[in-house]
Amino acid sequence: MTREKTPADLTITPRDRRFGRGMTQSRWWMRGDPIATAFYNALSVTFPRGEAFFVESVRAFRDGVPPKLEREINAFIKQEVMHSREHVSFNKRVAEAGYEIGHLEDVVIESLELTKGRPQILNLAVTMALEHYTAIMAQRMLGDIDYWKDADPELVAMWKWHAIEEIEHKGVAYDTWLHATRDWSRWQRWRVKTIMMLLVSKEFWKKRFQGMLYLLKQDGIEGPGAWARILWFWFGRPGVVRKLIPAWSAFFLPGFHPWNHDDRKLIALADSDYTDAVMPGAVAA
Repeated sequence: MTREKTPADLTITPRDRRFGRGMTQSRWWMRGDPIATAFYNALSVTFPRGEAFFVESVRAFRDGVPPKLEREINAFIKQEVMHSREHVSFNKRVAEAGYEIGHLEDVVIESLELTKGRPQILNLAVTMALEHYTAIMAQRMLGDIDYWKDADPELVAMWKWHAIEEIEHKGVAYDTWLHATRDWSRWQRWRVKTIMMLLVSKEFWKKRFQGMLYLLKQDGIEGPGAWARILWFWFGRPGVVRKLIPAWSAFFLPGFHPWNHDDRKLIALADSDYTDAVMPGAVAA
């Protein structure tokens, strides 16, 4: 039997919000910092096609899941579709601010081409690993009061909205994986997910580093100085990668589940601004 640790009273609520329509997005919208801005811009470029991949990976295993998980998958899909839409809009404004992002979009397309034709269970494992990343990054985005200090308020609202929903549905891909691999041994399940997380992590951070370099070069920041500034941003201050390491490492522990850490209080704190955006027919797990 699949061990379900997602809270029984969890509500996954697709919030239909739109951000930044008609606004002029400043080139360095993240508190005037080109390094921080490059990080989030490079990350955002991956979302439209990446989240479509997540949806397809989970949808492939929807048939036959328990009714509770089926409702959660349906809500997950609605959330991810709206995330893709908002990041398409965000990325368009990044381009309007003067950045060439076509190359970065091509990198995403080339990466996803490699997933075609391979077993769907491996794509689900990739999704499960990347959903862990989005969840632990969301925890930092909502839990650190200084995280968005002096950044553009409209864009902060978008990233927080995204973070709220990433936390809400953080167990969906994992629970789908547990159901899909219910006939596997615990050792086989742990081995596959561990190997996949290590491979995903290597590619994820390599491509984010390359993406940041590509964007920073367009700001005249390149060479060893660019490398040093990125690494300091990641591991020094604010340490956006360094601070993820404990939560990332938990993925490898026996008995791991995304909801072993119940962080719905972060949703409650951040979600209060969005109560008028709850869609009719929100899914209650």
